[in-house]
Amino acid sequence: MDNLGLIFAIAGAVMSVFLAGLGSAKGVGMVGEAAAGVVREDPSKFGKMIILQLLPGTQGLYGLIAAIILFSQIGLLGGNPASLTLAQGLMYFIACLPITIVGYFSALYQARAAIAGVNIVAKKPDHSGKALSISAMVETYAILALLISILAIIFIK
Repeated sequence: MDNLGLIFAIAGAVMSVFLAGLGSAKGVGMVGEAAAGVVREDPSKFGKMIILQLLPGTQGLYGLIAAIILFSQIGLLGGNPASLTLAQGLMYFIACLPITIVGYFSALYQARAAIAGVNIVAKKPDHSGKALSISAMVETYAILALLISILAIIFIK
């Protein structure tokens, strides 16, 4: 098959969006459930809850960023896709794995940390900065995974 390299490259991009997005969707939903209980009791805490709920959603965006960079790199966005060897396609696929895998799991772990933050803010609203910091620590690893995926994508020749 002539387009096998291109197929693997596209599959890598699609998987990065799919799995990182799936983790984010699940994570945002988990935090939303916890936050809804707090807001039901005290609607004035909505603003603090929504920020905590948004945090696990960033991994889905990171997967999308990696996919867009890959699509740009292989000419798919310009309407003139490159002719890729199987080896190149596999390299692009592998380059997407860090944000695909770390994005999925870090969104779920960040959701758990954000739920703990929801519990902090429920009892002590003035500690919302601490709740955000706890959850944001998990974000570091999603950012590192995105960085590695981007670097790997752009250095494939």
